[in-house]
Amino acid sequence: MEIARTAPETIAIENGGASVDYGELVGRARSTAAALGCLGLVPGSLVAVCLPRSAEQIIAMLAVWLAGGAYLPLDPAWPEGRLANLLADSGCAAVIAAPELGNRIRGQVPRIEVATAVTIGDSAALAVDPDALAYVIYTSGSTGAPKAVEVSHGNLAALIAWHVEAFGVGVGARTSHLAGLGFDASAWEVWPALAAGGTVCLVDGATRLDPAALRDWLVDQRIEVAFAPTALAEPMATMAWPAEAALRTLLTGAERLKARPAPGQPFTLVNNYGPTECTVVATSGIVSAEGTGLPSIGRPIAGTLVHLLDAEWNDVPAGAEGQICIGGVQVARGYRGDSRLTEEKFVTHPTFGRIYCTGDLGAWLPDGELDFRGRMDEQVKVRGHRIEPAEISAALNRLEPVSSSAVILRDGELVAYVVLAGGEAVSENDLRIALAQALPDYMVPARFAAIEALPLTANGKVDIGALPDPASSPMGEAPTHRGPSSPTERRLLDILVEVLGRSDIGVEDDFFLLGGHSLLGTQLVIRARDAFGVELTLFHLFEGRTVARLAATIERLAIELIETMSDEEIRRMVG
Repeated sequence: MEIARTAPETIAIENGGASVDYGELVGRARSTAAALGCLGLVPGSLVAVCLPRSAEQIIAMLAVWLAGGAYLPLDPAWPEGRLANLLADSGCAAVIAAPELGNRIRGQVPRIEVATAVTIGDSAALAVDPDALAYVIYTSGSTGAPKAVEVSHGNLAALIAWHVEAFGVGVGARTSHLAGLGFDASAWEVWPALAAGGTVCLVDGATRLDPAALRDWLVDQRIEVAFAPTALAEPMATMAWPAEAALRTLLTGAERLKARPAPGQPFTLVNNYGPTECTVVATSGIVSAEGTGLPSIGRPIAGTLVHLLDAEWNDVPAGAEGQICIGGVQVARGYRGDSRLTEEKFVTHPTFGRIYCTGDLGAWLPDGELDFRGRMDEQVKVRGHRIEPAEISAALNRLEPVSSSAVILRDGELVAYVVLAGGEAVSENDLRIALAQALPDYMVPARFAAIEALPLTANGKVDIGALPDPASSPMGEAPTHRGPSSPTERRLLDILVEVLGRSDIGVEDDFFLLGGHSLLGTQLVIRARDAFGVELTLFHLFEGRTVARLAATIERLAIELIETMSDEEIRRMVG
């Protein structure tokens, strides 16, 4: 707010060729806040923001704060059913959405559009109670329903202060915004940069999922500090970068980091760890090119304490595994509307005070950094998102053909084991399409297996070890898949089989209905580029979806490439 008063022409947000300066940012936010006030919004109210990645989305979130409320980020790409359920569960007083999303926002919740009028006036500093709610964000729940985490302004302010100091973010610093809109890392990308007077640069949907394209965009946009989830950061850390790249810090997190940066990179790779319940980041550490073993998750950040505790709540000895329990200024308020779960996970330790029990295991290394050792329970991470398989199973069990189900992580992908109701006939694609109406794509299993009954242990729990190989128990019918009819289709199909790890695929089958997603799509595109020597992109995959259509695109790109080459270049290529 202060920079809007002292230097209003400083650029706050860039999105493609458009930009918004701080004066306009605050002015438009104040206009939207006034519209919220006309709806009767009272301090402490929760307002959903259901907008695509854009300046308007950031303006809307700031407007909610100016109106005295807290925001709930909703990704408009989520299924209609999930949006409706989260709105009902959270008790939102209003929704800020674009007109075309109106049909997806149901119920009696008032909806307004983002204000576009600019009314720049005195921009006094935003004064808020540190204990007041800043935002609510959902994370997967073990009860079959997502959990709403309440983060206060004090929690967020601590994250901002640490980040600005640790990574030298100041006025004019160029930072990126590419995290998923319902992922808490998006708050980490936006608010520290704006609080420091930096410029937040928004990346487009296709680029944000392609490591090579993202590298090129970061270089072209002169980004200085960027975040990329682990699955993207790993290839980016090892690929070649131009020496003149402005990027000085590449932040990562979401899953266990399995790679180190190539020697001589122009940036520092920083690994970060933290649950949503502790305001995005709890530990952070520089990852060097040298070293053996997997990188650590660093040390506790400023204002945060990490305790490794045994089952009796005692500190474990140095080097021993213990549950990671986090205390300090970033521990969130708790779960919205669920006091029982809040009391279970946010506990008062007799020595350490209020701590959050993560359910993660860790061990202190000799150098004082923290080694991540996995989960204590069944919670898993897929493509950077924390997921309770029970939530997916609950969604499956609500489908009419399903009697019961179990979902596990197997070989890095979600597998659903389904017991069908008597006499029901259903295909894998039928279940995948039905789940896609209720769950985000990263929660839809990659594989489905039909079994007669769930194997149980002596105490009545599902016996995970007794679940069969999903390939041995395919769903219902075995559809006929058209085989390849050209060398291009044959080679591309071979690549797809390798990427998906399954052979029951035809050239007319939809990549995304086979369990493909954006990160697997990135692997497919990279391998196809190498195999065919053309500039294939994720956009082509999103548009084509099948081997047949993608092969036609590759052949078209190859013809276009040849038409630009000289006779000598063509002779060298074929010779």
